[in-house]
Amino acid sequence: MSTSSKPDVRRNASPYLYGEEAAAVAQVLESGQYGHSEVTEAFERRIAGFLGVPDAVAVASGTAALHTALLAAGAGPGSEVVVPSITWCSTVQAILAVGATPRFADIDPGTLCVTDQLVMDALGPDTAAVIPVLFGGRPIDLSPIRDELTERNIAVVEDAAHAFGSRKGRRRVGATGDLTCFSFGPVKNLTCGQGGMVIPRTPEEANAIRLIRMVGVAQSQAERANATSYRVDGFGLRYQMSSLNAAIGLAQLDHFATTERTRRVLWRTYRQALTELDGVRLVDVDPDQAVPHLCQVRVPHRDKVFAHLRAEGIGVGVHYPPNHLQPAFAPWRRPLPATEQVAEEILTLPFHQHLTEDDIHQVAAALGQALKN
Repeated sequence: MSTSSKPDVRRNASPYLYGEEAAAVAQVLESGQYGHSEVTEAFERRIAGFLGVPDAVAVASGTAALHTALLAAGAGPGSEVVVPSITWCSTVQAILAVGATPRFADIDPGTLCVTDQLVMDALGPDTAAVIPVLFGGRPIDLSPIRDELTERNIAVVEDAAHAFGSRKGRRRVGATGDLTCFSFGPVKNLTCGQGGMVIPRTPEEANAIRLIRMVGVAQSQAERANATSYRVDGFGLRYQMSSLNAAIGLAQLDHFATTERTRRVLWRTYRQALTELDGVRLVDVDPDQAVPHLCQVRVPHRDKVFAHLRAEGIGVGVHYPPNHLQPAFAPWRRPLPATEQVAEEILTLPFHQHLTEDDIHQVAAALGQALKN
């Protein structure tokens, strides 16, 4: 973590690099192979091994992961996809990209996540998939309704953009049998600079996602290099992960044990520091299971507290304004009382690996002063 004596609380998040990333990128630059390459495939194998799954498919972003996963799951025109409203808007955009309709679900205000009962409440006759958003890194257990979802041929597509490294029991998120989508964007638990990953359920899904990500071309880059033609077998987009990004991810993965430990220590430090503040409710990410990605609280007079802390140079944020109230998604608006209540209260505190424990205590003190004011 940062060894500077000056508080590093101005930023809500910042990429944390371990030192080998630049050399890994330089090696790829020297190779002259910047697109999908053996480096990308090595990253796929390393992620699959880390998670303990047979396969992993690298794509250009977390949004691309969700888009391709929904296509592989069979969501499309005429179907609905159940999704919580509090999530980054790309989760909803991926649903629209496959021609499906979002069906917004309410959340548990203590976790900002859906529950099995809230999912059941949102299901309809045309539901093709459910997207539980593992908010802040918190794993979600839908096992009580698993049999019913399977019986109704409803796929579970996990939006695990916040949750790389988190666990459900003894297994990592991604290894529990669902189609799982990770983001490796700039400030995620593991960064590639930009990128994403899909954990498929079957070899057929893996093949389908690989075809889509390579603009529908069936042959690999190595196969095309030794042929006079190639075959386009279906719909596709340019969703490959660059070897430059994969090289960053490989360097990051070597240090993930440190990432996991540090993020848990920082989150637990926040939990202890906030206990004395009246009116502050910490959003629970279950740090015994999660690798925390965010630290959020619910506070009264959120907008005034936000403005006060920003004026003091504290890099607070709001994750996220509800999507069902956004103009782009107005046709699918429905009442979500818990979502609408917490949307007026949630505040994201600075949370990144440059922080020290002293920084966190200063944020807590500033928050307490803001509440008093």
